[in-house]
Amino acid sequence: MVETMHALVPVIAVVSTGLFAGLFFAFSIAVMPGLGRAGDRAMIEAMQGVNVAILNPWFAVVFVGAPVTVLASLVLHASSAEAGSALWSAAALVLLVAVYVITFAVNVPRNNILEQAGPVERIGDPAAVRAHFEGVWVRWNHVRTLASLVALVCAAAAMITH
Repeated sequence: MVETMHALVPVIAVVSTGLFAGLFFAFSIAVMPGLGRAGDRAMIEAMQGVNVAILNPWFAVVFVGAPVTVLASLVLHASSAEAGSALWSAAALVLLVAVYVITFAVNVPRNNILEQAGPVERIGDPAAVRAHFEGVWVRWNHVRTLASLVALVCAAAAMITH
């Protein structure tokens, strides 16, 4: 059973971190560039919809699961005196925590601004609402993407280093 845990947990950590990184990557390369081509009201309405739709159990499993499984991997590696693997897992965990900080300090407050703006047809100046949201949100999403992709590399390195 212990051997199975040592084999399975790092794999799950890599898969969950890959899904975590993939979410932000998809926003960076497709979702936000696509919405960037839309008019102000369409962009705001779409993001308001995304912000509601993303709060689902699958998102929660990935968003919470990635750092939890990386932490479990770190504990397993550290308890087995696999210093190199533990170090890589620790680096992955630090990066995932950084993504959390960015998410809750920058991206979620921007999402809340869109929600507080109300129904798109009632927004008096959609260009101003969009301007206050989009640039900052997109820039910091790129940072989240990079940090989570590096976390993925670190989680994978933990599997092959001892």
